[in-house]
Amino acid sequence: MKRAYKYRFYPTEQQQQELLRTFGCVRLVYNKALQARTEAWYSEQRRVNYVETSALLTEWKKTDELAFLSEVSSVPLQQCLRHLQAAFVNFFDKRARYPRFKSRKKSRASAEYTRSAFRWRDGHLMLAKMTEPLAIVWSRPLPEGAEPSTVTVSRDTAGRWFVSILVQTGVDHHATTDTAVGVDTGITSLLTLSRPIDGLTDSQGKITNPKHEQRERARLARAQRRLAKKTAGSANRGKARRKVARIHARITDRRRDHLHKLTTRLVRENQTIVIEDLNVSGMLRKHSLARAISDASWSELRSMLEYKAEWYGRTVIAIDQWFPSSKTCSDCGLLLDSLPLGVREWTCPGCGAVHDRDVNATRTILAAGLAVAACGGGVRPTRQQSVRRSPVKQETQPARVGIPRF
Repeated sequence: MKRAYKYRFYPTEQQQQELLRTFGCVRLVYNKALQARTEAWYSEQRRVNYVETSALLTEWKKTDELAFLSEVSSVPLQQCLRHLQAAFVNFFDKRARYPRFKSRKKSRASAEYTRSAFRWRDGHLMLAKMTEPLAIVWSRPLPEGAEPSTVTVSRDTAGRWFVSILVQTGVDHHATTDTAVGVDTGITSLLTLSRPIDGLTDSQGKITNPKHEQRERARLARAQRRLAKKTAGSANRGKARRKVARIHARITDRRRDHLHKLTTRLVRENQTIVIEDLNVSGMLRKHSLARAISDASWSELRSMLEYKAEWYGRTVIAIDQWFPSSKTCSDCGLLLDSLPLGVREWTCPGCGAVHDRDVNATRTILAAGLAVAACGGGVRPTRQQSVRRSPVKQETQPARVGIPRF
């Protein structure tokens, strides 16, 4: 399978100028190609494909206004046209919105080089139009004998430079185990597991939410106030903007590092991981919880679990988001009519078992996921489909008795 390894590097002045010029040309070509495809559709009802935009790029290079496009490597320019083609394919297949224009201030600055546009020799990487290899900080080694097929260079808003190296590696499956775990996401507790794991959870199976953004909120607010007072376009405003970007980068790095360690441990120690298929984008529309949900980064957590499970031969099962996990007794299967979010502990009227809301949810999630693995199909609540559903988590929705016992 293909895996990307990301490293930080420190370009020389000449490399930095060359890369910044390449980023600008990539953004320009992408925007002009998008404009050409949009105008062709609205004026002639005609779809423009990659081959036609590539021919347009050749014509643009011959004009006096855009002759500077020939000064940078042609590979990143062709690659951005391929990315635009993929964006339109996703749009027409209704997997994504209509492609948007790239912004100099808001869009990610990056350029992709294929094998013909870089040289890899003895652990040194040299890009086209450059005379020196990149000064990469090898924080971890590449797989032995790996040959890069694609190299992506990027610069974040904090001014840091990164290179992502795509290589072909073998599948590294871990030894098969018979362990399975149910996972319930939350805000107070980032995750609650159906069973405790030594060194990872407390005695109830809960993992505390580190709340990285909340810990930096005062410093971030102070930096943003200073930024707001600076004159637009001044050098001091640029410095203040970079300070704000560095705080955001520090929050992101800490969050990602914590999620990587957490998901790697879960994947290594469990053969089957059962999660809820939450509509996170819909939940973010609830403004009172949007900031806390964004800080928890549930979508990134799920993404990490899924691709690491593929790497190591594990299974991730996502049950339906409307499955009433918290309201279903994990001992007898009784389904409550309602369970307000403020109730964190409840007693089952059927069997008398006392449940912690989150722990009970993980056990029912695990049972439902194992049922899916054994019998196939999906797990959905027994309720009328005509009822309008809110994007808020399912425990706030009314449900009826009818869930089978596990």
